[in-house]
Amino acid sequence: MADEVWLVANAEAGGGRGSRNASAVARRLSEAHVACRLIHPGSAAESRVTAQRAIDEGAAAVVACGGDGTVHAVLQALVGSHVPLGIVAGGSGDDIATGLGLPTGTPEAAAESIIESVRGGCTRAVDVALAETADGTRRYYLGVMSTGFDSSVNERANRMPRLGGQRYNVAIVRELASFRPLDYEVDIDGVHTAAPGMLVSVGNGPQYGGGMLVCPAAESDDGELDVTWLGALARPAFLRVFPKVFSGEHVHHPAVRTYRGRVLTISAPGQTAYADGERIGPLPVRVEVQPGALRVLCGRGPQEDVA
Repeated sequence: MADEVWLVANAEAGGGRGSRNASAVARRLSEAHVACRLIHPGSAAESRVTAQRAIDEGAAAVVACGGDGTVHAVLQALVGSHVPLGIVAGGSGDDIATGLGLPTGTPEAAAESIIESVRGGCTRAVDVALAETADGTRRYYLGVMSTGFDSSVNERANRMPRLGGQRYNVAIVRELASFRPLDYEVDIDGVHTAAPGMLVSVGNGPQYGGGMLVCPAAESDDGELDVTWLGALARPAFLRVFPKVFSGEHVHHPAVRTYRGRVLTISAPGQTAYADGERIGPLPVRVEVQPGALRVLCGRGPQEDVA
């Protein structure tokens, strides 16, 4: 049916919280006489296909119900379309929803925001980053792309799903035992820099890993990407600076450099890029901002557009 809100739910997200939240939102939308369809795809690939079906069938919106991985999957179909994205947070981190200023507390709050947005036609245009890796993978992302220490932590953390939101902290401690600085080469809008470093992160949004403000000044509607480059540090110094990522204060450390740009290329030997917490592919990686390429349901507020 055209003009339905499609709810794409990840049954595994947040230990089942994503699915429970989706069901609660579906009930509230029905009570408010907002037509909706709740679907539980079996994989990220199926979530993307479902989002494309929603576009083809004239959906009013596609709402990702789950964590950042669910949002990331749905996003791939929605970029450049007329169908807006909604989010019902239900993962272990929910960094994308937080970065976009969307409700992350109760499903009731998310439902009311969706109802208000759909009835009022209120959407917000936001930027999307497009990452292209050495193996030919092309992937859009909304939050942060990580390389170096943080992507190595991500690889380790994704092997520990039972630890929930604490898995990133545990993975950090374990990765520190073996990680060494990398030889980075980075090009930002044609300016080339080569130097050793612990990590280089590219933010369309400010945070990842359940609240790590790695690119604290990043905004999703300014037409630029924020780059955080942490230089080579001995382990004791790294242990002192890295916890500051949760407050964003790490950017004031003398070993941290920040940049802004629209098109970037990052290279480092043997490294893998992650974006929105999902594995993208091997470096080198090229990243380009796509200004205003996605519309997001935003409820009523000072940043709304009437589509």
